[in-house]
Amino acid sequence: MGDRRTVRVNVISDVHGNAKDLATAGDGADALICLGDLVLFLDYADHSRGIFPDLFGVDNAHLIVALRTARRYEEARELGRRLWAELDMDPASAIESAVRRQYAELFAAFPTPTYATYGNVDMPALWQEYAGPGTTVLDGERVEIGGRVFGFVGGGLRTAMNTPYEISDEEYAAKIEALGEVDVLCSHIPPEVPELTYDTVARRFERGSHALLDAIRRTRPRYALFGHVHQPIVRRMRVGATECVNVGHFASTGRPFSLQW
Repeated sequence: MGDRRTVRVNVISDVHGNAKDLATAGDGADALICLGDLVLFLDYADHSRGIFPDLFGVDNAHLIVALRTARRYEEARELGRRLWAELDMDPASAIESAVRRQYAELFAAFPTPTYATYGNVDMPALWQEYAGPGTTVLDGERVEIGGRVFGFVGGGLRTAMNTPYEISDEEYAAKIEALGEVDVLCSHIPPEVPELTYDTVARRFERGSHALLDAIRRTRPRYALFGHVHQPIVRRMRVGATECVNVGHFASTGRPFSLQW
């Protein structure tokens, strides 16, 4: 018998405008998986980058980050309303135009094949316009790669941040249920485990999914892969038989997580 060929898949999440490193994220791999958040609305590490400072300036970006970090969400929303009124532009049109510019560059950088799902800051309605023939968009769907079944669950759950692709717990759970048993469970947000949902820099818990955690315990995939939390307490831990892995904040690291079998 001949030796079976090794399969390698590179996995990234939270690209947030990093088109430069995205162009090489699939190097050496049979496929690239992207777990969402392509858009950069506001870089919390560099307040000069993103849609918000482009429209409203760096000083206002400093201010809104300070308000959100202090959990003063209503004041942050009021600041946003005032800034849009002063700018005298339709918010939805201005944001969509900026997102389209980012998507045009980012989707062009995806290698073939890429399998991608949405993050909470993405705009799903635009993806089919920019995804080329080598990019397969999956949400509540499965695909086989190298003999293993990968299931994809996109988006995030509703929060006070009110990002573009937040859905109800029920809708999110229904997508997980539709997957059935898979070898690798891929999502943007993590399962609801404190060590995986707490961001040590933002100093807050992000929303994880109880339905994801239940599915991991019930169906026992080999891996559960996700992103969303940029600086978690731990990046990987076992939940029963499943290795849960935060694949990293690609916007800052520029490096994929690799699975090989």
